[in-house]
Amino acid sequence: MTLSSSVPACHVDGRVARPRVLVPADIDSLALAPMREGRIASFGGETMGTTWSVRCVLPAGEAGGAPAMREAALDETIRAVLDDVIVQMSNWRADSSVSRFNRAAANTWVTVPPACFQVVEAALAVARESGGAYDPSAGPLVDLWGFGPVPRRASPPSVAAVEAARGRCGWSRIEMDRAALRLRQQGGIALDLCAIAKGYAVDAVRDALVARGVVHLLVEIGGELRGEGVKPDGMPWWVELERPLDSEAAISSPHAGSHTPTIDLIALHQLAVATSGDYRRFYLDASQVRRAHTIDPRTGYPCSHALASVTVLHRSCMLADAWSTALTVLGPDAGMALASRRKLAVRFVIRTATGFRECLSPACSAMLE
Repeated sequence: MTLSSSVPACHVDGRVARPRVLVPADIDSLALAPMREGRIASFGGETMGTTWSVRCVLPAGEAGGAPAMREAALDETIRAVLDDVIVQMSNWRADSSVSRFNRAAANTWVTVPPACFQVVEAALAVARESGGAYDPSAGPLVDLWGFGPVPRRASPPSVAAVEAARGRCGWSRIEMDRAALRLRQQGGIALDLCAIAKGYAVDAVRDALVARGVVHLLVEIGGELRGEGVKPDGMPWWVELERPLDSEAAISSPHAGSHTPTIDLIALHQLAVATSGDYRRFYLDASQVRRAHTIDPRTGYPCSHALASVTVLHRSCMLADAWSTALTVLGPDAGMALASRRKLAVRFVIRTATGFRECLSPACSAMLE
């Protein structure tokens, strides 16, 4: 995702065309009141193997050293939230709560922090509703195909190795005790929350800033974003939709005309956006076969359908993150059917022989201006 300070025009066949704009259906008029005397403060760094950035509106008239002190305090708050997510949910850290669960002996209960429990609970709900297209217990498969902490293999795994890894997976095998905030390790289960924890972290940073009186903000981690309020000039936080392989082909859209390049902008007001695509993380194995990082836990193999990317808009970045993965696994037809039933705002980008074709779910189409 890229940010835009205004609504730019795009040039098509020598003429100026207005971009398509997506606007939330429910707008809080009070939250849209700009802080006219405010200034935008920016923060950033690295986390979870990617980068993060925060832009927020702070009072412009603070005296003395108050602005610098407040910015330092907010930066510390943001970093503390991100570090806490890693300590709880990273399977790349041997001492994380998730790693501790993954190492636990069979038939034992493992107590986890509230945030970790919340994320696992949300992940299991999406797993159930997607028929297992998203499975937070697919860690063994992720490792087997070279997208986890285990070093990448030079050749694809054998059928027997895939089946053995699949035998260790199964979201329905994870038991939860909400009252005690604990999970039951039945033996060999390896949680991998990478497809939901980043979205949760976006929400957690937003919540921490709001708790400290920051009303207008934009949080981004590795391309997943959530926005609140507006900028000092009254403009929303415009975010340009991510498109796969822009340099190779334009998106063909029924709204913009066949093969017409467009710029799609989202007004991120009390809204989050997450994208999953096979162009974001992949590798070529020794046979020069392209292996996408999205694994179908139902088969044990990387997804190989024509769906290039899925963008989900939702009030929760955690759920947008998880649903983008689930719908990517399901593919264009089953994914669109589920998105329509669930009233999810989703954009599917599908590879065709002549380029890319875009399909919008009904909830997403309703947001077009």
